[in-house]
Amino acid sequence: MQRRRLLAVAAALVVASGCSSQDDEAPPTVSAPSSSASASSDGARDAVEAYVQALNSRNAAGLISVGGVEDEGWSRQEAERILADRGGRGWKIKDVRVQHDMGPDVGSARLLAEGKKGKPLQDTFTVTREKGTWHLTVFTDQPAEPGKESAATDKPRS
Repeated sequence: MQRRRLLAVAAALVVASGCSSQDDEAPPTVSAPSSSASASSDGARDAVEAYVQALNSRNAAGLISVGGVEDEGWSRQEAERILADRGGRGWKIKDVRVQHDMGPDVGSARLLAEGKKGKPLQDTFTVTREKGTWHLTVFTDQPAEPGKESAATDKPRS
C-alpha cells in the first residue's frame, strides 16, 4: 500500500512538472516556440522581427509601418525618438514569445534581444491584427481624433 502511494505521488510530480510553463523551465532561445501555435504562422512574430530590423537600420518608415500608424509629423517625430533611444545597435533576437491572450486579433509579444556590445533589450508589446496585418503598439503619442477628447488622468473634482 505504501509503495503504491509513493508511485502515485512520483507520477503526479512527473505530470505536474510537464505542465509547468516553458518560461519557468528553460532560458530563452532563438528557436523557442511561441506560446500560441498560430502566432508564428499568423505574422505577429514577423511584426516583432520587422521592429528589430527597423531599429537596426534606423528606419523611421519601417517603425511607422510596423506600428500601424499614419506617416505624419507626430509619428515621424516619435519614430526618431525611438531610434535615438534604441536604434543602430545591431540587435539580435534571442527570444520572441507571442500569446493571443486577448483574442485571435490581439495579444502580447515579449522580445528579448542583445546588442552588438552585449547590452540586453527586453520589451513587451501589445500586438494587434488589422485587416490581416499585425502591428506592434510602439507609438504612444498618437493625437486624438478630431472632435474627440483624450481621456483625462486627473482626479475627478467633486
